[in-house]
Formats: sequence, C-alpha cells, structure tokens
Amino acid sequence: MRARIYQPARNAMQSGNARTRHWVLEFAPAAAREIDPLMGWTSSSDTQSQVRLRFDTREAAIDYAREHGIDAQVFEPKKRNPNIRPGGYGENFAPGRRSTWTH
Repeated sequence: MRARIYQPARNAMQSGNARTRHWVLEFAPAAAREIDPLMGWTSSSDTQSQVRLRFDTREAAIDYAREHGIDAQVFEPKKRNPNIRPGGYGENFAPGRRSTWTH
C-alpha cells in the first residue's frame, strides 16, 4: 500500500490556522474509479482511499506507517510568512488617528 504523509494547508476561505497543525496519513487509490452504468455515479471498490488518519506529530505518523508496513512518502509543508501590520486592525478605529479613514 502506498500512502502520503502531509500537513494540510488552510482553507482559502479562512484567515486562521485551525486544523493545520496535525499530520495526515492518506492512502493512494489502488484502483481506478469507474462510472456506474445504471446511475452514472463515479465509484471504486477500493475502500482504503477513503481512510485518512490524523496524528499530532510527523514522527507519530511515520512510526505508524513503519509499524504497519505502509510505504509512505512524507511531504513537508510550505510555511507562510505572517502578515503583521504595524498598529494592527484596531488602529483603523483609534480616536487619535491623524489621517482620515477611507475605503
């Protein structure tokens, strides 16, 4: 079985980093998906592709894969730079603001 271990990226609609600190072990699909002739739905007989295991650390995910004989490939996350503005968001509404606030 092939699997990949990665740290999920944040959703594009989120500004926070929730649910991005854990590591995920996800199995690669072993069989191609097929179109059901009666309903037209896409399906597969491979149930391992539905399994996603969550771990607190990268090492825990690697140890689990090693113990269970899973050939896993580790993908390192790309860290983003923090966007910290001087003054922060509250500066927009400060009573001692020197310039006018415009949109």
